Amino acid sequence: MTRKKKTTRPLPPTKPHNSDVRTREYLTATEIKVLKEAAAKAPQNGFRDKWLISVIYAHALRVSEATDLRWDQVDFAKARIHINRLKNGDPSVHHLEGEELRALRQLRRDHPESDFIFNSQRQGPLSARQVHTIVARAGKAAGIKFPVHPHQLRHSKGFQLTGRGVDLRVIQGYFGHKAIQHTVLYTKLDSRKYKGLGRD
Repeated sequence: MTRKKKTTRPLPPTKPHNSDVRTREYLTATEIKVLKEAAAKAPQNGFRDKWLISVIYAHALRVSEATDLRWDQVDFAKARIHINRLKNGDPSVHHLEGEELRALRQLRRDHPESDFIFNSQRQGPLSARQVHTIVARAGKAAGIKFPVHPHQLRHSKGFQLTGRGVDLRVIQGYFGHKAIQHTVLYTKLDSRKYKGLGRD
C-alpha cells in the first residue's frame, strides 16, 4: 500500500514589522500639511478625503472612531463634537475650529440623508479598509518616503501636543486614555528635554 504524499500548502505572507517598513510611526507637521494637500487633489472625493485626514488628526481618532462618526455627535451651534472612544477609552467633547466647522457643514450638505459624517460613493459610511486606502494613497501622492497609515495621524497629534508643552493629563483626556502610561509614550520624542545636551 502506497502512502499518499502530503502536499504542503504555501503559508500566507506574514505582515512585516512596522520598523521594517518605516523608521517612525508618526508624521511631522510638514508631512501632515502635504498629506492633506495631496488628499484634496484626489480626482474623486478630494474634499472628503482631505477632511477625513484632518479630522482624524485633529481629534486623534482611531479608524473605527472616524468611520462611526455621526451627525448627532456634532453641535454646530456650540462648535463642539462628542468623541466616543474604543478600547474602553473615556469619551470627551472636543472644540471644533472655524475652518473645520465650515467643512463639516459642507459635508452635511453633500450627504443630507446620511447619519454618518464620512460617506462612500454608495452613500453609506466609509469602511476601515477604505480609510486605510485613502490615507495610503494620499501619502504616496504627497511623496512621503514610507507607507502612511491612519494610526500615524493619532500618534502625530500626541507628539505635537507634548511638543507644545500641553499638560499630560489634558492629553490623556483628549485621547481618552484610561491610564496615563499610554499618554506618557508621547513624551519620549519631546526634544525639549535634550536641548543643549550636545554642546561642548
